Amino acid sequence: MIHANPIIRTIVTEKASNKQADGQYTFEVRRDSTKISIKKAIKLLYGVDADTVKIIISPKKKRLLAKGRVWTKRRVMKKAVVTLKGKKTIDPNKIKEPKK
Repeated sequence: MIHANPIIRTIVTEKASNKQADGQYTFEVRRDSTKISIKKAIKLLYGVDADTVKIIISPKKKRLLAKGRVWTKRRVMKKAVVTLKGKKTIDPNKIKEPKK
């Protein structure tokens, strides 16, 4: 069981912002997180139920330099696109305080 929060941060790009109108929110998640743990984290942090979770693993980008050296432009990133149940909306930058 994973005890750490699987959500690292929200991803704010033009494509992700356009999907928010449809109730889809994009988050960067930990590499060892699963769809079930992401659903539970959305319920805990934002207080809404997630309908579906789609996971995307972006490969790292490399660039070759002189003398055979390799420069990494972007690291490996795991993203989750979360669709909420119903027509609910959230502010992905504000986290709800968990109830004690």
